[in-house]
Amino acid sequence: MAWQRWPEVAVDPDPAGRVRAMVHEYALSPWHRMRPGLRTTPRPTPKAPAPPSATPAERALRDAMLSLPAPYRRALLLHDGLGLGLSETAAEVEASTPATAGRLLHARRAVAERVPELGLADESPARQREILHERLTGLAVAQPVAPPAAGTVRSGSERTVSRMTRGAFGLTAVIAAATAFTLVQEAGTLPGRPEAGHPALTSSPTPGAAAKAPRTEKGKPARTRQTGADGTARRQHVVGAGLIAPEAR
Repeated sequence: MAWQRWPEVAVDPDPAGRVRAMVHEYALSPWHRMRPGLRTTPRPTPKAPAPPSATPAERALRDAMLSLPAPYRRALLLHDGLGLGLSETAAEVEASTPATAGRLLHARRAVAERVPELGLADESPARQREILHERLTGLAVAQPVAPPAAGTVRSGSERTVSRMTRGAFGLTAVIAAATAFTLVQEAGTLPGRPEAGHPALTSSPTPGAAAKAPRTEKGKPARTRQTGADGTARRQHVVGAGLIAPEAR
């Protein structure tokens, strides 16, 4: 990770602190902890032999450290474990100096309650720091770490960056192709110009004939007289909206 961000790490006032912060965030990220391949213990090698079995005191201290909240544990490891100053610890954990001091106080108190054999309860803060520094250093020495060679780190980092770049371009191409395909499908299914259908059938020969029909006072249809071809008059009853009465048909 440091090699991938080397332009930023190289100009940082504290490159080691920058790397520690990156490793801490990476190790405690939720997606990283859910990877099943990282839960198994690596096999011992000649460069990294199997660590010896922990003693009961070491297991008790390790369990007490793991029971602390992540901010308290980080501050205690940096200040008492690595020996950083209070201001340096506050800068690395991105907190104020009083807040960092409060975290250290609560963390030491919790460790003293869980591991009473350390004898931290009746000691001064300076003595508590000395005791925890000694015990945490011994706990770290019992877990040997074999860092990879510099060439392996650089080549692996470059391969990772190359895969991420190709994956980003591939994902962009897939999204563009899916968008184009969707647009083509929608353009093919758009409705065309509607065809002219048959005109609606109406009983009135002209529009508005029903509205112009005379009405009586009580809303009954009016009777009109029409003259036939033989000169005789016949009656036509207008009913409703321009409908002809059955007797007039």
